[in-house]
This record gives sequence, C-alpha cells and structure tokens, in this order.
Amino acid sequence: MASAKLYTMEGRELDPIDLSDAVFDVVSNEGLVHDVAVALMNAKRQGNAATKRRAERRGGGTKPFRQKGTGRARQGSSREPQMRGGGVVFGPHKRSYRQNVPLRSRRTALRCMLSDRLRNEALCVLDSLTMEAPKTSRFAELMSLVAPERGRTLFVTAESDRSVLLSARNIPKVEVKTAADLNALDVLNAFRVVLSRDAVVKLEERLS
Repeated sequence: MASAKLYTMEGRELDPIDLSDAVFDVVSNEGLVHDVAVALMNAKRQGNAATKRRAERRGGGTKPFRQKGTGRARQGSSREPQMRGGGVVFGPHKRSYRQNVPLRSRRTALRCMLSDRLRNEALCVLDSLTMEAPKTSRFAELMSLVAPERGRTLFVTAESDRSVLLSARNIPKVEVKTAADLNALDVLNAFRVVLSRDAVVKLEERLS
C-alpha cells in the first residue's frame, strides 16, 4: 500500500500515513495527462477577441470617389478591407475554446499526477490544516517546515477555509485548493503538494 510522510503543523514528523493504491499508486499516462491539461488550459481562455467584418461596419453605402479621372484605383465602398476604417478579413471573432473531456479521463489524469508527485517524494500530508485567524507569518513558518524548497506549493484542504486562504494569499508561489475543486492541472503546476488528512479522505472518496 502507498504511504506518505505525515507532519504536524509544528513540523514534527509522525508515522507515515497509508494511502489508497487506487488513487496514489496509478501507472503514469503522459498522453492522457497532456490532453486533459490542454483542455483545462483552454477552458480558462475567454475568447473575447473580435473584429468587424465589412458588413458590420457603419457607412460605405456610396462610392467614395468617382470611377475615373482621379488617378486612384477604383473603389466601390469606403468599408472595403483595403480602405481605412474598413472591415477586417479573416480576423478573430468571439468563440469558446472549451473541449469536452470525459469525467473519467479527468479523474484518471488527477490520479496519475497525485501518484507521480508521491513517487517523486513531492507529496506529504498534514495531520491538520487549520488557522484560528488569518496570519501570514504563521503560514510562512508552516511552509518553511513542510515545504522548504523553492517552487510552487499547492495546499489542499477538505473544505474551504477562509483563514487558511487569507493566510496564504500574500505568499508568492502558494496556492490553496479544496479537494472537490482539485484538478490535474493544479497538481501539474505545483512543485510540491501538501494535503491535509481530511483532504486525503475526500480525494479517496471522490477518485476511488
């Protein structure tokens, strides 16, 4: 059975915690993880870039100048693409970049990434992750104990905790997610993952 290092919030190491092999000991599937990560990144794109075609421009109903005698190329409308203020050819238009990825694939990709972080000793568990009140210095001290390496660190809680969120938001390269919201891209972008014991239970219920 897979196991991970278990720490208290004071940095004291306890006996390793057993983890579900169905979630934390999965064979890596790089192709699947790549496809899911690309889909998740595309889902973040707004797709608001837009230009106006010739038909969407105002004006241009009359010929801008006479056909002959001006020495210029003949023009039929001031809204043609080559004219100043004219429409744009092949310009971007509002669209959605979302890709449909099966729920089973998203869950499998998350299991692969959690297993990868555990195999590379980049995942540990906290006996509890609670803050009585928002305190950035206390959270920074916790980080120095359980994640001393420089790199993006992901903390995963069982439920949304306002004190934890406020304590961590001013610390660079730190992200806090709940077990229900966690996805493969979050784990992929993190150098180290720190789970609370309650979050482990939630993840195993969700992904088993």
